[in-house]
Amino acid sequence: MHFTLRNVIRRVPILVPLCLIFVLCSCEGIFKSEPESTPLARVGDEYLYREDIESLLNSQLNEQDSTSLVTNYINNWAVKQLLFSKAQINLTEEQIASFERLVANYRIDLFTRAYKEALVLRGEDTTVTDGQLRQFYEQEKENFVLKEKILQLRFVELPKQFLNKDEVIKRLNNFNDEDQVFLDSIGVQFTKLNFNDSLWIPLTRIIQEIPPLTYENEERYLKKSQFFELEDSLGVYLGKISDIREINEIAPLSYIKPTLRQVVLNRRKLDFLRRLETELLDEAVKQNEFEIYEKEKE
Repeated sequence: MHFTLRNVIRRVPILVPLCLIFVLCSCEGIFKSEPESTPLARVGDEYLYREDIESLLNSQLNEQDSTSLVTNYINNWAVKQLLFSKAQINLTEEQIASFERLVANYRIDLFTRAYKEALVLRGEDTTVTDGQLRQFYEQEKENFVLKEKILQLRFVELPKQFLNKDEVIKRLNNFNDEDQVFLDSIGVQFTKLNFNDSLWIPLTRIIQEIPPLTYENEERYLKKSQFFELEDSLGVYLGKISDIREINEIAPLSYIKPTLRQVVLNRRKLDFLRRLETELLDEAVKQNEFEIYEKEKE
């Protein structure tokens, strides 16, 4: 229920006697000076109570560990309190005033940030359609330049003792529906495999998966539509390159789709906050809660 100042004033004759009755009937009244719980430690006028350290204690700690933990916490708390007390005495007034401003600003930032995040969560639209992503990509594609070579390929690693390598090479090269079914059926015999050649993979990851491949020799083996065969002491590596994008080329939409979605959401969030701030200022001006005083002309 909303109370105006007039409503509050009207209730004063009733509220005052009720408050007096409550105070008189209370055993301790409002003038209680003793702490409600026994303190664990004191530094000057500052007290540390058991409820302040309850979050540190849990049933998994034995008595010795709990005692040690509490003792260390109390000592650390005391050192901080003593240093804080000394700092207030020995720092200059200018330094103290500066720190007080920092503390005040931090407090305001903490509250306002939490409040804005709550408003964003309540009002933000997190749905991003493929059409919206495509439109944003076409408008901003010049900003999405590749910093690393990426490739589409199908690839298998065979054990050294694998007997039917030629058949795998033929099937991996052709890769029609029948070939895919065959390769899937014997996939358990492969050490590694990747048949999803629509997926863009960074060169760094490919070199990690294929040890004989290096930055020095990758241009020799990784060319569009090229089949490669490499071998080391661990196994035989077979691959067919479907497509390549070089450094400084525009990144394909499918490769940056997750990042793009986050960019769209971040821009929505910034737009929402800008509108919020504008509406907040406009409303405050209308309600005469915010006013800028013009400097007097000299």
